[in-house]
Amino acid sequence: MTKFRHFPFWLQALLALILLAVTVTISLCIGAANTSIEDVFQAIVGTDGGKHYAILREIRFPRIIAAIFVGSALAVAGAIMQGVTRNPLADPGLLGLTAGANAALALTMAFIPNSSYYMLIFACFVGAGVGMIAVYSIGASTKNGFSPLKLVLAGAAVSALLQAIADGTGILFQISKDVSMWTSGGLIGTTWQALIIAPIILVGLIVAFAFSRQLTILSLNEEVAVGLGQNTAVIKGIMMFVVVILAGSAVALVGNLAFVGLMVPHIVRAIVGTDYRFVLPMSAIIGGWFMVTADFAGRIINAPYETPVVAIISIIGLPFFLLLVRKGGRQIV
Repeated sequence: MTKFRHFPFWLQALLALILLAVTVTISLCIGAANTSIEDVFQAIVGTDGGKHYAILREIRFPRIIAAIFVGSALAVAGAIMQGVTRNPLADPGLLGLTAGANAALALTMAFIPNSSYYMLIFACFVGAGVGMIAVYSIGASTKNGFSPLKLVLAGAAVSALLQAIADGTGILFQISKDVSMWTSGGLIGTTWQALIIAPIILVGLIVAFAFSRQLTILSLNEEVAVGLGQNTAVIKGIMMFVVVILAGSAVALVGNLAFVGLMVPHIVRAIVGTDYRFVLPMSAIIGGWFMVTADFAGRIINAPYETPVVAIISIIGLPFFLLLVRKGGRQIV
């Protein structure tokens, strides 16, 4: 993939957008009920022209839009975490954010059973923040401070604890079915109402892009960033707040998904280099494409039954993670 670094960024982004558009078109047309390009066009313009109109408008459109936003959110969140901490193994799903959001979601459902959709979204944000704080507090608790290995171990421990809280709450209050509908890591049943969170993700992405230059400097050397006049504490605070917003939003939409935020930034850096002015936008595009592709694969592998998208991503992500650990975090693609 390194040969693509010689292309100008606008061309790289254009090719990535074309790839995303082609994948979205294929995903719209192929499934348990195959549709045509004409059916898709009629559904887009709002013309009820056939029996597949409802399938496209009420099922596939919101599902694919959700996949794009979730993939973009997790990929950009992972890229930010890797840049801020200079930890190549950082990922919202591996460092406690998604597990924290799941636990907060379960507790809110248990103790405030009539919670509105917006309250559940807010709970996901709070839980993601608590999970992140817990992991980084444990990771920095020794005199030697952060290290990639300590953060991963702390993330595994905190994630296991928070997931146990979510599962235990579901069993104790007999809401396991309701919780699992949110946390199964899939896009089944995504509705237009659920996409109310998409603008929040969009705002998070815009803020991340706005601070991409500062993130590039911070990712190289914190002393250099200070020497160039950066208030590193403020920049870190803003970027990690964006991570919480993006990860919490993703969990609110589809539940617990790991490895997307780990894999995509590494793939993107092999294409565009290490400048986060390019890494973040490309991560958003490739992350969206990756999620659409994984969801499409889950729909057709065992059609008309669905394979959970979380299983597909884990099958791909776990070998990637192990290879990355084996190479000490160095680029592997």
